[in-house]
Amino acid sequence: MTAYADRIARAPRTLSEREQRALLAVTGQHKDGFRDHVIFSLALGTALREHELLALDVGDVFDGGRARRRVQLRVFKRSNDDVGMQEILLPDAVRAKLDKLYAWKRQAGEDLDGGAPLFVSRKGNRLSTRQLRHAFKRWQERAGFDRPFSFHALRHTACTNLYRASRDIRLTQRFARHKAITSTAIYTHPTDEDLLRSLAQLTC
Repeated sequence: MTAYADRIARAPRTLSEREQRALLAVTGQHKDGFRDHVIFSLALGTALREHELLALDVGDVFDGGRARRRVQLRVFKRSNDDVGMQEILLPDAVRAKLDKLYAWKRQAGEDLDGGAPLFVSRKGNRLSTRQLRHAFKRWQERAGFDRPFSFHALRHTACTNLYRASRDIRLTQRFARHKAITSTAIYTHPTDEDLLRSLAQLTC
C-alpha cells in the first residue's frame, strides 16, 4: 500500500453531528461555560489547533472591539512555514460569539489591550493546554458523550465537516492550512453518518 493510500485508509476520529450539537448546547447553557463555548465554536469553525487557539491575543482577533473577518496567525504548526497560508477566515456565527465574548470580558474587567491573551484562566493568566484539555474532558462528560475525544478531534471534525459540505479537497486543504494535499486526504474518508444516509436511500 502506498503512503498516500495508507493516509486515506486511516480516517481520523471525529465527533458526530449529535455530539457537536450537544457540546455546544451544554456550554451555551451555562454562564461558566461561555468562554469554553466560544473556544469550541472557534475550533469547529476554523480548524485551529489547540496551541494556535491558546496563543491568540485580543489584538489578533478584534479591531475596535469588533471581531475581524480575517485573522493572521502568529503561532502555527511549523510543518507549513508559508506565512501567507496562515490566515483564517472567521464564519459569521463565530464572529458574533466573539463579539459577545469581548463585551463579556469588558464587563468582567479583563484586560482588552491588543497584546493581552484572548482566553484566560480564572486567575487571569493565559489559558494553558492542561486547563483546556481538562475543561474539554469535563464538558464532554456533561454533554453525555459515550466516548472521550482529544481536543485535536475538533480540528479533524471541522475539516471533515467542510469536506462533506463541499466535496472539494482543495478547499479543505486551504481550510486546514496543509502544505501537501496528501495530508488532507484523510478527510475524504466516508464516515458512518455518510454510509447511513446512503443506506436510507436504498430499496430494501
